[in-house]
Amino acid sequence: MISRQTITHPFNRGDYTVGAPSEAKWARNTPVGDGPAALQGATVTVPDRVLAELREAAAAVHVERAEVVARTRDWWAGSMIGETEGRPATPDAVVVEAADAGQVAAVLRICHAAGVPVTPSAGRSNVTGAALPVFGGVVLDVCRLDRITGFDAESNVVDVEAGMFGDLFEKQLQEEYGVTTGHWPSAFAVSTVGGWIACRGAGQLSTRYGKIEDMVVGVDVVHADGTRATYGDYARAAVGPDLRQLFVGSEGTLGVIVSARLRVHPLPAYAQAVAYGFRSFAEGLDACRAIMQRGATPAVLRLYDRLESGTHFGHPETNLLLIADEGDPALVDAGLAVASEVCATSGTELDGEAVFARWLDERMLVGKSSDGFAPGPGFVADTLEMAASWAALPVIYDEVVEAIESVPGTLAASAHQSHAYTDGACVYFSLRGDVEPAARRDWYRAVWDAANAVLLRHRAALSHHHGCGLLRGPYLAESLGAGFATFAAVKAALDPEGILNPGKLGLPSRFGTSPLS
Repeated sequence: MISRQTITHPFNRGDYTVGAPSEAKWARNTPVGDGPAALQGATVTVPDRVLAELREAAAAVHVERAEVVARTRDWWAGSMIGETEGRPATPDAVVVEAADAGQVAAVLRICHAAGVPVTPSAGRSNVTGAALPVFGGVVLDVCRLDRITGFDAESNVVDVEAGMFGDLFEKQLQEEYGVTTGHWPSAFAVSTVGGWIACRGAGQLSTRYGKIEDMVVGVDVVHADGTRATYGDYARAAVGPDLRQLFVGSEGTLGVIVSARLRVHPLPAYAQAVAYGFRSFAEGLDACRAIMQRGATPAVLRLYDRLESGTHFGHPETNLLLIADEGDPALVDAGLAVASEVCATSGTELDGEAVFARWLDERMLVGKSSDGFAPGPGFVADTLEMAASWAALPVIYDEVVEAIESVPGTLAASAHQSHAYTDGACVYFSLRGDVEPAARRDWYRAVWDAANAVLLRHRAALSHHHGCGLLRGPYLAESLGAGFATFAAVKAALDPEGILNPGKLGLPSRFGTSPLS
């Protein structure tokens, strides 16, 4: 595996420095607390007989507490609260590393026969607790499945294993094949292709290139009992339901994704950007709607409220909209002409080149929205991304901000619109609180409950690209309504023993009650 390289980031400006996955994670640099587990109660112990079988079947097996903690840590604020109390989230488990799809299948056959829960895991960049083994058992680490195995240059389709990290994947695509996925999430260097698919992720240029579900041509999945199947592998079809979409966003509850075919695009050689300011967030949203509905699809269409406009760009007096695109010059110039014509009716033109340059420099700084606050020992920060129709978004923005700020201990709530479509958009809220350290978990749950009450009332999507995991599990049944029973039925059919990632997505589990239920 390449340990350190540079690749050109979107819009061909500067270098984006990447490192080996171990360099990018906080796991190896954080002491292992000796307190009780923060997010585990009763756990399933893997019997010695099963451990012996796993050692025969897989590349490596780790049972030491410190190793398990380091290999199960994620980026969820709920986990970090416990870590800073000396209580690791899920220290009681066995980590099993698989080196290929055959080993994944063998591990699942063993665990299926023994009734041992299996939590699929890769980059662990998730922020919802999706890969935490809350009932112990086995953590199935697929990071050794890390190769591009084929490229169809005529169709622009790449075949890649699920454990390949995003930075190394993009580097090889660009340098060897002259193409890009266009998929640039903030967790780019610490997330994997399989994780993007399993959590239904989105990159920062999704308005041009689509979310991951738009890129997936086909997926190879190992079922709970160790059987394997391929879903998809066609451009379009009418052969019953699109079964590959069962696994895109399933977060390891229905099967383990081991490889996929993704659509890719020629590297762009041209880019331009403009920026405008609006009196209100609602006016900016309306401009975004008009741009999309006129047919323009700029790679970046990001609207920041006043607080975030000030934090990110030094423009606290306005609601700043950045519009940027890359690709064929004729299409880029035409799209930006449409956008500028729309924005000129109610917005004020800003220095687009300066705004764009600053965004490129700082867009991967995940904690940027918390700048300006002086965190104490009880400081907590998180993000909440959701999606709704254009008609509902202005009211949702106002009500979610109000709901978060009504919780005692909240410092501020803010938001930006980050991914747009003809019928609606994703709004990405940032929330920050400062309370007594012992009260952090209560404050955190309270703000999430308050915000999601608004989303449920407006029938909005509770998540746009982070998935649900543990964090959103308590809201899923109400959100999906009668459809939740369908989801549970699919789970029961594909995983009758209930071993795959139990406790997530609000699904019932035979191993016990989810720690956030």
